[in-house]
Formats: sequence, structure tokens, C-alpha cells
Amino acid sequence: MISIIQGEVVAIHSDNLVIMVGGVGVKVHVPAQLRQTSHLGERIGLFTSLVVREDALILYGFSNEEEQVFFDLLIGASGIGPRTAIAILSVLSVDTIRRAVLSEQPDILARVPGVGKKTAVKLMLHLQGKVGGGGALEGAPLSDVDGEVLDALTSLGYSIVEAQTAIQSIPRSTPAELEERLRAALSYFNA
Repeated sequence: MISIIQGEVVAIHSDNLVIMVGGVGVKVHVPAQLRQTSHLGERIGLFTSLVVREDALILYGFSNEEEQVFFDLLIGASGIGPRTAIAILSVLSVDTIRRAVLSEQPDILARVPGVGKKTAVKLMLHLQGKVGGGGALEGAPLSDVDGEVLDALTSLGYSIVEAQTAIQSIPRSTPAELEERLRAALSYFNA
């Protein structure tokens, strides 16, 4: 129904932005990264999904169409509502979700608060065949060593998105040993 919304950010709340559109303030629930990078007075354009409930119309907004498509895929899964889908997109990038599904690693999805192991497995099964390959991602599942590097980086306080980005930046020539790969991933944050 409402595909795109464009206007000025007039309020930033803990889980939404208020966008002034033609003299009307529209509350749009957005992922955490979008809230954190938005500024009052900024003109913004969002791809949106409207969720119709018995007692409310709730608008969810995304910085790009791919996130919006993934949101719709996520809420199509059994047991995943809009709030959980936004939480997933706040913690994991679209590429990280795609990689987790293509490499059959539900433990990455289970790291999102509110998503347990069983839900992660159900979600992974729901998304298989629907997420497609993201270029190099399709042929590059996360290795066991890189999974350990991901665990180490997240235990050091880096987000899953930051850790995944650091792992992707590791040069191909780096040996497949945990210490070497972890050192190379940490150097990404010092660059």
C-alpha cells in the first residue's frame, strides 16, 4: 500500500523515526542502524512495509529495497513477527543473513536476541531457496575457522555485522589457522 515515504526527520525515538510528510508526522519503525545514523531535520527517503493489524496500522522503513524485501521474507516465516524481523535486521546485515542461510549456519541467526535455536533453524529452512546468491557470497560459506574468528570477535564486543565485515576483509593469502585469521581480522579494526 505505502511503498516509499520521503520527508524530514522530526523525531528520533528508541524504536522509530517520525517523518514529516506533507504536514503529517508519520511514525516509521526502523532498524537500529538507520535510527543511529539519522539526524533531526534531515530529509530521508525510506522503502516501507505496512503491517495491518486488527487494532493498528504499523509502518516499517528501510534504507534500501533489499532490506525491505528481506523484512517481508522474515515476517513470512512461522513465529517471526515484525518486531523480531526488525531486531534481526538491526543485528545482522542482509549479507550476513544470506551467508548464514546459504552456508546452513542457524547459530548466526540464533545470536539475535529473541531468536532461539529452534526458531533460527525454522527461519533458515524458510529462507532457503528464497535469498539467492549475493555474488561472491554464494560460493563462500563461512569456514569452521572463520566461525571461530566470528565467535572470538563477538565475544570481544564487536557486533556480528562488524565481525563479518572484518572476516570478509581478511586477505586470501592468510593461512587458515585461527590465530593468523583472528590477527588479520583484528587488523581491520586498527586500519
